[in-house]
Amino acid sequence: MVLGLLAAVLDVAAAEYIGEETCLVCHQVSGEQFGHTRHAGAFRTNAQTELERRVCESCHGPGSDHQLDPTAPGAIVGFSSDSGDLEQQNGMCLACHQGGGRTHWAGSIHEAADLACSDCHNPMVRVSVDSALRVSSINETCLSCHQQQRLEFRKRSHMPVLEGVMTCADCHQPHGSPTRALLRGETVNQTCYECHQERRGPFIWEHAPVREDCMNCHRPHGSNHESLLVTAQPFLCQQCHMQLRHPAALQTPGSLPGANFDARLGNRSCRNCHTQIHGSNHPAGAQLMR
Repeated sequence: MVLGLLAAVLDVAAAEYIGEETCLVCHQVSGEQFGHTRHAGAFRTNAQTELERRVCESCHGPGSDHQLDPTAPGAIVGFSSDSGDLEQQNGMCLACHQGGGRTHWAGSIHEAADLACSDCHNPMVRVSVDSALRVSSINETCLSCHQQQRLEFRKRSHMPVLEGVMTCADCHQPHGSPTRALLRGETVNQTCYECHQERRGPFIWEHAPVREDCMNCHRPHGSNHESLLVTAQPFLCQQCHMQLRHPAALQTPGSLPGANFDARLGNRSCRNCHTQIHGSNHPAGAQLMR
């Protein structure tokens, strides 16, 4: 079945397999570098299928045409940006790496952006500890394209990605997921709850914007405000709670003639009193104060 899929991808019925030994006559350096990789260990010493036993030709396809004319374009499958059909390149990888984390690759934002497997992975040289990445780590792989997120991770309050405490793949599934942002959870909240389980609830007294979406109040990557907030307190709370129980001077200190700064806006502002901002299980916690 796998070889049938491979033939359909390659459309090289006339080409023949020539074996790894023939390839290494010219590609000695590549063969030595490849020998340190996970793919080499699988193909050379623990092949499970007929395709894996082909070693070089498992990924590059039958090499007889390439042997006859090494400069002929399309004689074998190449994996550089100018090597030809992107669908053909990715099809070679997916011939083995189907299912699992690749279940939602088709139609994903990375697939729609014409991203090749080889844009992130390099199975020929062991550069990274795992995942056959082109650079040293998952984070560096992602941030090589996602420069805005790199900037956000350098802000005052941020997810500890640059410190190596977590990786982009802890929250995102780079090979595709049912969500637009390639989240591992079904929603933003489900993804956040994987680490912040104390925020999950259920609570007797719930805070509506918290239940709706964590990103109503927090930025996912980094912020110059405490706790990754989208804006500073009390202005964050005032986006919803204008003129509620408190006088205008408290709501907009200094913005009205004669208005004085209210002491209740110091320190943690609204959270000086409303401490259980994510929800409360106290019978008297209707105002999220207990």
